[in-house]
Amino acid sequence: MPEPPPILHRDERLIVLDKPTGLLSVPGIGPEKADCLASRVAAAHPGARIVHRLDRDTSGVIVMAFDAEAHRELSRQFQDRETEKTYHALVAGHPVEDGGEIDLPIRKDLDNPPCQMVDHVHGKPSLTRWRVTSRGEVGDLDDTLVGIDADPRLPIARVELEPRTGRSHQLRMHLREIGHVILGDDLYAEDPWVSATNRLCLHASALWFVHPGSGAPMMFRSPPPF
Repeated sequence: MPEPPPILHRDERLIVLDKPTGLLSVPGIGPEKADCLASRVAAAHPGARIVHRLDRDTSGVIVMAFDAEAHRELSRQFQDRETEKTYHALVAGHPVEDGGEIDLPIRKDLDNPPCQMVDHVHGKPSLTRWRVTSRGEVGDLDDTLVGIDADPRLPIARVELEPRTGRSHQLRMHLREIGHVILGDDLYAEDPWVSATNRLCLHASALWFVHPGSGAPMMFRSPPPF
């Protein structure tokens, strides 16, 4: 069994990890998708249970619980939107605005799984706050991140994201809808943006929640690796 990702915090009730890109949070269908964060952590720390998920190709901070009570309380905090999450991403183009809110309802795209779609009738309310932190070009990125045939002159921006709801693919969908897909997104972007980088440039950089045992506020950070 491969080693679990780097540990940011561990106590008797929970464990916080820095998930790498390319690793499923939970097992998928088929033996090729059996390796995942949940199984790696449970092998090293029996009883650890997933509280929330990150997409396979999204990296960053994720918390797991060691007992049923901690799992129940942390899950409630996520469900009741009492947690605070911050993401960072590299997106296509230079947004005209320096930030704003994206308020678009989302549901599953039944004709194109696992994708999601905007649906103003049947979609679930979804809200994302965003802020540009810098603008530049693909050529400004580290060579280890840039795709082999990427045009170094492509305009890109770094953005900070705060999802106020937790829909599947919410950030990826919302950024596409305002015309600024995430670099490396093989579900919602097209070339030249998919091949501009060799990974999905979306990272869960901070997570705030209340400890299920002590009631103390807890904040964990992981700098974006791009």
